[in-house]
Amino acid sequence: MNYVQSAAKAKGYTAAQWQARVDLAAAHRCAVMHNLHEGIFNHLTARVPDEEDRYYQIPFGTHWSEVTASCFMEVGYDGEVKRGDGLVERSAYCIHAPMHRDMDKAAAVFHTHMPFASALTRLEDQHIKPIGQTELGTMMKTGYDESYDGPGLDPAEGARLAKACGDNTVLLMANHGALTVGRTIAEAYDRLYYLERVAQVQLYAMWTGQPLRHLPEPIIEKTYQTYRGSGMRYGDKSNAEWHFDALKRLLDRKEPDYAE
Repeated sequence: MNYVQSAAKAKGYTAAQWQARVDLAAAHRCAVMHNLHEGIFNHLTARVPDEEDRYYQIPFGTHWSEVTASCFMEVGYDGEVKRGDGLVERSAYCIHAPMHRDMDKAAAVFHTHMPFASALTRLEDQHIKPIGQTELGTMMKTGYDESYDGPGLDPAEGARLAKACGDNTVLLMANHGALTVGRTIAEAYDRLYYLERVAQVQLYAMWTGQPLRHLPEPIIEKTYQTYRGSGMRYGDKSNAEWHFDALKRLLDRKEPDYAE
């Protein structure tokens, strides 16, 4: 029996549930490390494995640097706490529960007001520009929500955002922030990380005041085809999994309590 299995058994979870808790705790800690957080606000959530009616959410008031695998509440799609203790932050429930429920690919839903991506959403044109390789990799899976109607305090907002996201896995939300979804926590975090890097580089390039060097359409399409192909996978893991595993190794050395 490995560590995850033994820890899960000791705490009364399945191995998949405990691994999801560990990974989601790691995502919160990494978001602090990469300055993608706003203290106790914004939301990184994931479906509870082996269950069909709930997702993981931190108790309101928990700073992201404090998050551990044990701290998550299991919140039902009806808004009720099914397991754990704490307050359910309303906008997290209203945005995330409908997306987890309605989108097959949304096993993880990450919403932040990270600075560079959020700065893009304050521009009249919030679109990512085709000015580099990393930008293209993010552009091809990014949708844009051009409507901000105030704080998301009704589940109808989550249902609306699910439709706005459509087939994309990244969503830039006008006057608001960013959202990523993934079939795994690793995918959602990888997309969040690179979205912020793309936004940072684009804003730096724009701040020079010089014309942007847009890539030609044939190169854009060639790059899209490359990213869609299987040539970008190494071994039995996706790039996102390789990236997230490396980040967890950093945490294992610096903040091992995340996995407790």
